[in-house]
Amino acid sequence: MVYTSEYASPLGTITLACDESVVIGLWFSGQKYFESTLPEQTCREEHPLLAEAKRWLDVYFSGREPDFLPPLRYDATPFRRLICDIMLTIPYGKTMTYGAIAAEAAKRHGAERMSAQAVGGAVGHNPISLMIPCHRVVGTGGSLTGYAGGIERKVKLLELERADMTGLFVPKKGTAL
Repeated sequence: MVYTSEYASPLGTITLACDESVVIGLWFSGQKYFESTLPEQTCREEHPLLAEAKRWLDVYFSGREPDFLPPLRYDATPFRRLICDIMLTIPYGKTMTYGAIAAEAAKRHGAERMSAQAVGGAVGHNPISLMIPCHRVVGTGGSLTGYAGGIERKVKLLELERADMTGLFVPKKGTAL
């Protein structure tokens, strides 16, 4: 059984999902790929894992780095899981470029190189936003591009974490947002 619940964050409603043992989803309402990994039937009721995820969100949105992470599972291709694993290594308040993630993924695969564009696709399909910190991924040169929850939220999340925003910028209209 998959359980879902909502959380009222300062940046909009968040939908949370878990099964009996792990958190499997966290999306801002209306974000790209919203609830894309959920089965048709879910149970809208509280579950201890959802309560733990909400406690994590309470700590996070208070401007502090949570010192715990609920158990997570991201049902995805092996490549997307690899990219999620790498995103989990990005420290609170720091950023990492798509290119750096591609280089790390290539290293872990024993490959010479990997496409930053492929990494971008995997980052965009992250089913557990915030906890798997896709908002900390930036373009080469500091472009704040590619956040499924919206570029404005990405900026606010990085500001909440007191990330060094020097050199980071919102791309002009007409570029990949």
